Amino acid sequence: MRIVMLSLLVAFCAGVVTATAADNVPPEGFTALFNGQDFTGWQASRGRPESDEARAKWQENWKVVDGVIKFDGKGPDLWTSQKYSDFVLLVDWRLPQPGDSGIYVRGQSKSQMNIWCNPLGSGEVWGYRTDQNQSEEVRQACTPSKKADRPVGEWNTFKITMKGDRLTVELNGEVVIQNAQLPNVPAEGEIALQRHGDPVEFRNIFLQDLAAK
Repeated sequence: MRIVMLSLLVAFCAGVVTATAADNVPPEGFTALFNGQDFTGWQASRGRPESDEARAKWQENWKVVDGVIKFDGKGPDLWTSQKYSDFVLLVDWRLPQPGDSGIYVRGQSKSQMNIWCNPLGSGEVWGYRTDQNQSEEVRQACTPSKKADRPVGEWNTFKITMKGDRLTVELNGEVVIQNAQLPNVPAEGEIALQRHGDPVEFRNIFLQDLAAK
C-alpha cells in the first residue's frame, strides 16, 4: 500500500510540474508576447524609447512572479514595444479582489476590452459603448451579450480577434462580443495591459498575426 501511495504521489507531482511548465508556452501558430520570466517586449512609454531608470520605476509596481505578471494597481499602463494590426490575442487574466482593468488594442484606450466586476460582464468595449456620437448599432455591439466571468480570484481567458475595424471577443469560451465595428479605430497599434488603480494578474499572452498570413 505504501508503494502504491508513493507512486500516486509521484504521478500527481509530475502532473503539476507538467501543467506549470505549459504556462507561457504558445500554442501552434501563436507567439508569446510574455516570456514568463521578465518584461522583454513591454514598456510603459508607448511608442517611444524608454530609459533604464524609467523601466526600473514602473517595475516597482509591475512584477513577474512564478510566471505570472502581477500588478499592484499603482503604476502606469503597460504597452507592447511592437505594433499590431490584424490578430488573434489570447490572454489569461485574474482579479485577486474585486476591481477594474482591461486590454487596449490598436494603441488606444478607446478600443479597450474591459476586465471588471460589473453586471455587464468583462469584454465590454467601454470607449465605444459609452460614446454618444456612435450609432446605437455600434454601441449595442460593444455591449457583452452575456456575463461569462468566473468568480473573483479565478483565472479567465480572453480570445480577442481584430480584423480591420471588426472585433470579436470570447471570454472563457463564450462569445460575448461578435463582429462589432469600431469606427475610425487605427489600422495598427500597440497592445496594453491597463492600470485602473486595482490589482490584476496576467499570464499566457499569445498572439497570432493575421496580417502575416
